[in-house]
Amino acid sequence: MGILNTIFRALTWWDGQTLNTQLFTWRKGTKVGEDDQGNVYYRNHDDSKRWVIYNGDMEASRVSPDWHGWLHRTWNETPSDRPLVHKAWEKPHIENLSGTEMAYAPAGSIRRQKPADRGDYEAWSPE
Repeated sequence: MGILNTIFRALTWWDGQTLNTQLFTWRKGTKVGEDDQGNVYYRNHDDSKRWVIYNGDMEASRVSPDWHGWLHRTWNETPSDRPLVHKAWEKPHIENLSGTEMAYAPAGSIRRQKPADRGDYEAWSPE
């Protein structure tokens, strides 16, 4: 079952890199670094293409601002070669948690309390 799972994952885009990305990375990619989440960053020999291979879910918000700047050519040095100076008040980067159990729920949100626990909610029942 392991080889079938590997082939299926290589042919689909939602669970890792596709077969074409694997081949392109193997043939033309040069690894330039890795972030704290295990995402690996590559470029080709003339630096005309830069890309990331995600470790786990392919979610763009998992790329830290440091690496995002390198991917989009805001700066040419990788965060591995020349780390950015961070201020003391900066919070650590976290991925977008929308749609998950850990998503932000403001005070009074029905996600914070079950409807039965709320004093301002009364369930309707037909007579």
